[in-house]
Amino acid sequence: MNMIASSGQLRAGYIRWALLLVPGIILLGMLSGQFAGSGEGNPWFDALEKPAIYPPPALFGLVWTLLYGLMGFALALVLTARGAPGRGAAVIAFIVQLLLNLAWPPVFFAQHQITGALILIIALDLVVLLTFVLFWRVRKVAAFLLLPYLIWLGFATYLNWEFLKANPELDGKEVSGAIQRYEF
Repeated sequence: MNMIASSGQLRAGYIRWALLLVPGIILLGMLSGQFAGSGEGNPWFDALEKPAIYPPPALFGLVWTLLYGLMGFALALVLTARGAPGRGAAVIAFIVQLLLNLAWPPVFFAQHQITGALILIIALDLVVLLTFVLFWRVRKVAAFLLLPYLIWLGFATYLNWEFLKANPELDGKEVSGAIQRYEF
């Protein structure tokens, strides 16, 4: 017997996926940042000379929460496109880019590898571009949801490069943040 799902069933499937994926991806992003000690309060990061284009630190949390949410909605759209040619490849590309995305904060903030993080984010840029193309073939709306992410990644890549140019001596170096005590 061959049945076609109603629009209500398709919508319910999308909502279920979105309710799982949006908070799940946001949580993974938050955990990656927390695990890595990202942002202000990290002694190594605080010691870095910030590029002139470095935005206010509070902006990063807001932007990444929004981008992770959009990623979850985009993936939900692709997952509910059952039978669409290229759907499997699109999902695999999404998973690879998400893993690269989640690996960046530990490389940059925990391992202090500015060069390694730059290489990683360039690879991420390429995989997200591939994901965009594959999502476009499955559902154009899903690809459009990734556009802000692609744009932000371009900015983040440039920012990573600027950090490396401004701080070559701190690439891979440990800064303890400990207070030194001098007695006279």
